[in-house]
Amino acid sequence: MAPDPVESAEQPPASAGGARRIARVLIDSPLPQLDRLFDYALPDALGEVTPGVRIKAPLRTAGRVIDGFIVEIDVEPDAGRTLSEIDSVVSSTVVMPDRLYRLARRAADRAAGAASDILRLAIPKRQVRVEKAWRSPAAAPVPDDAALTRARTAVAAYDGLDALLAESGRAAVEAIPVAQDDVPAWALLMASAAALQLAEGRSSVLVVPDYRDQDVLLAALATLVDDEAVVRHDARQPNPDRYRAFLRTLDDAPCVVVGNRSAVYSPARAGLVAIWDDGDALLAEPLAPYVHARDAALIRQEEEGSALLLLGHTRSTDAERLVVHGWLQDITATRRVTPQVRLSTPQELEQTGQRVPSSAFATARAAIAEGPVLVQVARPGFAPTLVCAGCRAPARCAHCGGPLGARRRGAVPVCGWCGRSANSWHCPECSSDQVRLASSGTERTADELGRAFPGVRVIVSDGAHPLQHVDSKPALVVATRGAEPAAAGGYRAVILLDGARMLQAPELRIGESCLRWWANAASLAAPGAPIHLVGVNGPVARALATWSPAAYARSELEARLPLHMPPTARVAQIDGLPASVRTALGALAEIGISGDAVLGPLPSGDDGRVRALVRFGYAAGQGVASVLRAAVVADAAQRRRGRGAPRVSLSVHLDILEPEI
Repeated sequence: MAPDPVESAEQPPASAGGARRIARVLIDSPLPQLDRLFDYALPDALGEVTPGVRIKAPLRTAGRVIDGFIVEIDVEPDAGRTLSEIDSVVSSTVVMPDRLYRLARRAADRAAGAASDILRLAIPKRQVRVEKAWRSPAAAPVPDDAALTRARTAVAAYDGLDALLAESGRAAVEAIPVAQDDVPAWALLMASAAALQLAEGRSSVLVVPDYRDQDVLLAALATLVDDEAVVRHDARQPNPDRYRAFLRTLDDAPCVVVGNRSAVYSPARAGLVAIWDDGDALLAEPLAPYVHARDAALIRQEEEGSALLLLGHTRSTDAERLVVHGWLQDITATRRVTPQVRLSTPQELEQTGQRVPSSAFATARAAIAEGPVLVQVARPGFAPTLVCAGCRAPARCAHCGGPLGARRRGAVPVCGWCGRSANSWHCPECSSDQVRLASSGTERTADELGRAFPGVRVIVSDGAHPLQHVDSKPALVVATRGAEPAAAGGYRAVILLDGARMLQAPELRIGESCLRWWANAASLAAPGAPIHLVGVNGPVARALATWSPAAYARSELEARLPLHMPPTARVAQIDGLPASVRTALGALAEIGISGDAVLGPLPSGDDGRVRALVRFGYAAGQGVASVLRAAVVADAAQRRRGRGAPRVSLSVHLDILEPEI
């Protein structure tokens, strides 16, 4: 593999006289107190060693050899200090270039976490056969003139985007909600920007929420970029393929990396980092230190000076905050495209008693003759929840208290938590033994629409029946949010049901989430096709009807500002035993974070643990993260010394999306 010109600095001389070579090593360990660099002596027998390689080193406190990475190599003039020696170099391949370590370190420090936890996401496990067989490509294929012309045309459709990419700027881009030759405009734009970067000899890192978006983006790239220049990064890959793709990103030859949230840490020298739909919860890392892909991309842009694009049909409040503060430029289409959204109010549904209003029903009947019609619903299954037929109380499982649901009409109720069948269920409120269907999932909706549209194909797409594409023949496609398949030529009509139920979810961001779900479904419609939002009014409905997502995100920011809720302020969640949480809160009080900034602590479970929320401004972020990290390390060290106590009782999660007490 070609050496990295930044990291392959001249090796310090071997030990001479009283001097000796030392290596500063990052240990791969989940223990918080080990999240720092350790000095080890480099024995002469190892020869020349390069920073960034995997090594094995003894850990004195554990009495064993542990994995790690060499971060720096130096010469120590005084060899009198007692140091353990590095046991062995696992491989001479530099898998942690300095730029990757700096990104991991900064991201971990911002989130009060450990760098090794982030590197575990970024660097796959070693595959010896793959590594030995790997050969660096001579050069990446450059897109041809026709592909570059198409790419420039796609970028030119957005006002000022070509200049921003040339200047390595930062922008929030409102994607055009249409498809061209069955390729969504957002995917064509990301692929085009990457193709232009590749023509300039620079890599791109393109991050999407899930495999469906990844497949769409790969299809768009296939029309512009040679397959040899595309590097796929996702959890579906076998370990050898994932490691082979990782080795490709270490090379100097430019490439286009396409993957899910952890792809943002790809070590490729990126001229562009782009994220699609940054408001999607799948881009939030569920493992400590819980760094969102958007935050990692922001840090990476500062480190590398690359261009940064946050694209979406709607605007997350996090991205809009950066636009308001001038950190991101607002980019919209040169020629605005607005879907035809029609609203039906809750009062209209109450008057008719129908789930689908007559206007939407008539639209579907007229459109079905021309091609597929999309019907979006809130939940999968037949009837996800049941209620008592007598008093309308929610039907609950007698064993675990979980909600009862029905898999089909007339079926025995089944608990959604423990899976037990409720053969002899009785309501604890009124003693009735009859249940009533309280909600309609995909299968029940498909059953009802199948009777209303005899002779028409009815297709279900949800988590249990995933589909990615449907043909252009007449069909009713019933799908849950986010599982809508693309239709050849676009849907001839889109019906958005259960909107009021979606908005009732007790979540801080439910308004912007609903707007995103509906807008993404509306973007699948054919040009000029009608879109019906059923039973919803208010700001979210108006934002969809007028297609003004940025204005809605700005209004959400204004509403959250007096409450100091994210993203107008940062929020840290502290969990642990009462004494540990009190100690952490006391340390925060010493830097001025106390009083109204702290919510709780309150009990968070049956094991005696408590939870507190801490709200603080972005300017105080570094100080808060440092204090909380020190509290976690001190608590872990104390628990390790104690007998019979949990080894780690304090955990910290910064920048939580949905604050809970």
